[in-house]
Amino acid sequence: KRGGICSFIDAEHALDPGYARKLGVDLDELLISQPDSGEQALEIADMLIRSGALTLIVIDSVAALVPRAEIEGEMGDSHVGLQARLMSQALRKMTGALNGSGTTMIFINQLREKIGVMFGSPETTTGGRALKFYSSVRLDVRRIETLKDGTDMVGNRTRIKVVKNKVAPPFKQAEFDIIYGQGIPWEGTVLDVGLEKKIVQKAGSYFSFGDDRLGQGRQNATAFLSENPDIVQQILQRIQIEAPEDQVISARLLPTQAHAEEVVAVEVEEEEEVVAVES
Repeated sequence: KRGGICSFIDAEHALDPGYARKLGVDLDELLISQPDSGEQALEIADMLIRSGALTLIVIDSVAALVPRAEIEGEMGDSHVGLQARLMSQALRKMTGALNGSGTTMIFINQLREKIGVMFGSPETTTGGRALKFYSSVRLDVRRIETLKDGTDMVGNRTRIKVVKNKVAPPFKQAEFDIIYGQGIPWEGTVLDVGLEKKIVQKAGSYFSFGDDRLGQGRQNATAFLSENPDIVQQILQRIQIEAPEDQVISARLLPTQAHAEEVVAVEVEEEEEVVAVES
């Protein structure tokens, strides 16, 4: 939306282009790599970071960053700590470059269970401890409910918890829907925040915004909003008014790149006119 270049490093080799397009991903503008080993994946990421041309790099996933020695070895061979050492070395190299280039890097990870844990959570993430220390933000993503339309399962209710945050207060939570074949329904998140801020009202099972009745039940209200983008924009603007001055609550309130270029062009023309008058 803001004109940046993104890269997706598919270490799992599981990206489905058709499904990605259906979710709204513009594959023509996305740099996709499917590396053969963990070393190759991280070398590609390091090269892209140092180019300074990318806005966002996603690695999917840390668990799939298999060290070359493990790939070339036999099944059943012991490779203790190889992946943790690989991640630690890579992050030492990339951290400074990330800061200098302004690139954001997202590592997707998987949960494992530690054996023999009697107290505390047995869950842990793969790849050692380095990523936990170097990361600026860590998000815990979990399914908390299955969404149904009658007897058909249509999606998941998902909770994200901020377990670490160097740039804002941590331990906050957010909940949203993920609909199969659609992704995150934008209008549903607007409805949730509107309710939280008391901008959208709920009486029984009915939702309303001002004099507009949105529908009975959350799914009907979300469907109504998807058909009426002007009402969604009004709710967004009301939410933005209540937000701090330095906080933009949605990228959809930001000018698009084309609009920004038009604004710059107009400003330049005005400056040229002023210079001409003064001279």
